[in-house]
Amino acid sequence: MRAVVQRVSHASVTIEGVVKSSIQKGFLVLLGCENADTQEDIDWLAHKIAGLRVFDDEQGVMNKSIMDVGGDIIVVSQFTLWASYKKGNRPSYLRAGSHEITVPLYEGFVKKMSEELGKPVQTGEFGADMKVELLNDGPVTICMDTKNKE
Repeated sequence: MRAVVQRVSHASVTIEGVVKSSIQKGFLVLLGCENADTQEDIDWLAHKIAGLRVFDDEQGVMNKSIMDVGGDIIVVSQFTLWASYKKGNRPSYLRAGSHEITVPLYEGFVKKMSEELGKPVQTGEFGADMKVELLNDGPVTICMDTKNKE
């Protein structure tokens, strides 16, 4: 399971001209799943994201978590995080999980992330053509992969 976590001042997801989700201060999480992902990956990643200390404290040091600052989260499915670009110029997405496996993984991650955060998490729509808009704050962008936990 791969995630790109972006600290944002605001973010939104629009589908067919209609805003589906929007947040102010918090995280936009782009999530890519593969067939080998499990509940263990979901649990580890959600817990790690909830505990990331990348928000400023009173001294301007990144020392607070999203829970400390009362931030919100939008999770957007992003199969292109599994792009392989080794051969040629057209990426291959063979490692991206199949629809039957990744939909439950995505939904399970959203549920677990909501539990970790203690409030509902906003989402995109799995498989939809989404327009994602954000103002990256910092910028702070962290790439995570549950297969590289060290």
